[in-house]
Amino acid sequence: MASTITADEIREQFSQAMSEMYQQEVPQYGTLLELVADVNLAVLENNPRLHEQLLNADELARLNVERHGAIRVGTARELSTLRRMFAIMGMFPVGYYDLSQAGVPVHSTAFRPVDDAALARNPFRIFTSLLRLELIEDAPLREKAAAILQRRDIFTPRCRELIELFEQTGEFTPRQASEFVQQALETFRWHRQSTVDEATYQALHDQHRLIADVVCFPGCHINHLTPRTLDIDRVQALMPEYGIAPKAVIEGPPRRDVPILLRQTSFKALDEPVRFTGEHQGTHTARFGEIEQRGIALTPKGRERYDQLLAKAGTGKDNLTHQLHLQEVFQDFPDSELLLRRQQLAWFRYRLTPAGEAHRQAIHPGDDPQPLIERGWIVAQPIIYEDFLPVSAAGIFQSNLGGSEQTRSHGNASKVDFEAALGCEVLDEFVLYEQAQTRSKRRCGLL
Repeated sequence: MASTITADEIREQFSQAMSEMYQQEVPQYGTLLELVADVNLAVLENNPRLHEQLLNADELARLNVERHGAIRVGTARELSTLRRMFAIMGMFPVGYYDLSQAGVPVHSTAFRPVDDAALARNPFRIFTSLLRLELIEDAPLREKAAAILQRRDIFTPRCRELIELFEQTGEFTPRQASEFVQQALETFRWHRQSTVDEATYQALHDQHRLIADVVCFPGCHINHLTPRTLDIDRVQALMPEYGIAPKAVIEGPPRRDVPILLRQTSFKALDEPVRFTGEHQGTHTARFGEIEQRGIALTPKGRERYDQLLAKAGTGKDNLTHQLHLQEVFQDFPDSELLLRRQQLAWFRYRLTPAGEAHRQAIHPGDDPQPLIERGWIVAQPIIYEDFLPVSAAGIFQSNLGGSEQTRSHGNASKVDFEAALGCEVLDEFVLYEQAQTRSKRRCGLL
């Protein structure tokens, strides 16, 4: 019998293949990887404690391979087929994001791994947005857009066959997996040839640039692929030296001793040549470079406090002023692991040290971990935030695709409608973090 291949191995192959494809399509992405690698190396050389912490938490190996991509689709059929495709790679829909409140006419989820071992190996994520056609105000244009989307198939016939084969057998041989990766990659490839004429493109573009991006092309091209940095402020400062123009402000929380959640920046979207039907030449602005820095995942209590402070802070016009103001506002948010644990604001993974293993019989369910941490028997490691922030995502989208002229608010999105299109419920990220913390406590004998 032929050997089979794991979901982790397929995901690893796919993320590497996508990175190679995107680097060929957007050469500046290669420059971005070089910049992030340089900054990460400098941070680890200058901060031995962080290096040791990442190593002990199995976070170091994943750092260089870690990416998140972002795509947008137009129909429920496309979204549900993507769900089936990503399941083969061990990626599942986590979280629901309503971006319409920031004037971006989509709602979204993130396909990602969910268990500890899979995340440690390769935490590849795809932030996936579904266009809300009902937000196109012009009824004839809305019907035209729906008809265009219904005519296309963003998956190759062989990709569909392989998805069905996997669902029937529950496994792939290495050869089948390799073919699946190549066929799946075609869904995300950039196409310069638009499926519409220039007038249709312009009409959709005038409604919102993102609508034109979703409707007017044959696939759901990857619009950014994001590496993870350990110092986003340094990256932001160095981008001009690498020939990259950064967006005005870094999105998310301020710089802290204990990073929380997610900070993001990007370079401006590229004007790329396209051909419309009828052979008219034009340009399209969609794909851009993004960089992220990830911190500790917050509990619902911590997230509520974060959201309140972020709303209070608002957004500044330039990065320096904005960051200084953020730091001032966020002085009310504890900035030590000890306080984050004591106030139950963040999630931690607990691990026995060799001394703890030697005294395992002295650790009992219900024990307070803090004295055991101080005694050196247990280590509490921050659980990395694996998900996204709707305000930050909208800020990145707007800076690249909308501009201030397209920020009017839309009606409430519906999680129920999104899940109906998806074909399943989305997973609750808070539940996943709590389960990870609980598993670690149980392994230590604390539960």
